[in-house]
Amino acid sequence: MTDLTNLTLAEARDGLAKGDYTSVELTEAHIKSMEAHRNLNAYITETPDKAIDMAKASDAKRAKGDAGKMEGLPIAIKDLFCTEGVQTTAASHILEGFKPEYESTVTTNLFNNGAVMLGKANLDEFAMGSSNTSSYYGNVINPWKGKDGKDLVPGGSSGGSAAAVAAGMALAATGTDTGGSIRQPASYCGIVGLKPTYGRCSRWGIVAFASSLDQAGPMTKTVRDAAIMLGAMAGHDAKDSTSAPVAVPDFEAALTGDIRGMKIGIPKEYRVDNMPEEINKLWDNGIAMLRDAGAEVVDVTLPHTKYALGTYYIVAPAEASSNLARYDGLRYGQRVMDEGDSLDDMYMKSRAAGFGKEVQRRIMIGTYVLSAGYYDAYYNKALKVRRRIYEDFATAFGTVDAILAPTAPSAAFAIGENEDDPVKMYLNDVFTVPASLAGLPGLSVPTGLSAEGLPLGLQLIGKPFDEETVLRVGGVLETAANFTAKPAGQEG
Repeated sequence: MTDLTNLTLAEARDGLAKGDYTSVELTEAHIKSMEAHRNLNAYITETPDKAIDMAKASDAKRAKGDAGKMEGLPIAIKDLFCTEGVQTTAASHILEGFKPEYESTVTTNLFNNGAVMLGKANLDEFAMGSSNTSSYYGNVINPWKGKDGKDLVPGGSSGGSAAAVAAGMALAATGTDTGGSIRQPASYCGIVGLKPTYGRCSRWGIVAFASSLDQAGPMTKTVRDAAIMLGAMAGHDAKDSTSAPVAVPDFEAALTGDIRGMKIGIPKEYRVDNMPEEINKLWDNGIAMLRDAGAEVVDVTLPHTKYALGTYYIVAPAEASSNLARYDGLRYGQRVMDEGDSLDDMYMKSRAAGFGKEVQRRIMIGTYVLSAGYYDAYYNKALKVRRRIYEDFATAFGTVDAILAPTAPSAAFAIGENEDDPVKMYLNDVFTVPASLAGLPGLSVPTGLSAEGLPLGLQLIGKPFDEETVLRVGGVLETAANFTAKPAGQEG
């Protein structure tokens, strides 16, 4: 029998339908892989017993002829999604031991469609980071290795999800993307990552970072897998006021393989200074692939792109400082209090002990830009620039169907690099942040290898709620790139 952990989501779905194996067998194979790859630290909480119970229930459902879109498929859930009765930490000490009494809407949708939960994947604390090194539960290690053998970051914040999929520890995984946290780790780990349009998937039950930016999405082995999983995750939710009341199309049906006559925009502003030549070459190769497939390549301009990173690092920390004010040591999470302490003492001690350095840094930045005297100078101005960034995309999409750009400015870097320079770390999001600020769908597709033999991705950006076009073009790019490389030990 084929190693079940090497299957794509679509292949596993079809094999289950044909009776080649059961969900229990599929789930057991991934549990063994999880055990074999614990050195990667991709999971905070493993749930093997729950997974087997879910798999048995799924097999019973299938026997009755009642199979959902994700029936019997074992996946990882980023530990930012509340899961009823299962510890949900957001990779923070302050939420250690928190077991929600409710289920997030996205995981509810997935489980209703038959998905099996293998465990809760590691991430940067409260999803704040680009390297998955800020987790209270330790950094995640990328299953890929550089030529020098150093351990590499998997990207962030959804690094545990990306590493789990790349290492065959899950068929797929949920991620969240605030400024690139699905697409950038997907690029670093050589998998597919899709950030849907803001509002496509409900945010209810997802631990909040920046409420106007956070969006859940699938992290998978192929573009087809992303289409399948998004169809099971998405849908309007009355419990989330930012959830869009739009129908969920058949995303998989959009993968026609035909992009003849489509116009693909190439934004000149993404040719940034000091960008590695291999990233430029990757981009040029991607352009050639789409042109050869019959698309028309069109130069577009997004003039406010240069302000996107600065805008993001005002808006996102501001929203974070507000959202994280709820962690006060009173209602849930860790409490630090000595005898005789005042209420204020308890607040300060609990938050100082519970939050890591990066989270504290962003709370401080956010509190500063929202403070009296600085609100108009920073936060209000950032909102105005954000609107200009959205308008740039709207103008470009008046002439093109999708935009092609690099996902990240480099391949994965070694753990420990850039740790002492937050600004350099933030620059990893330079290509992903603009689409996040505009609320647009973005898809990262592995397209080539660096000189060190590490995966590199290109991203496609689409019009609001036009994930179908993004997936269609992504499918063509994936086929043309024929990216078959895998981390050592996963070549089977």
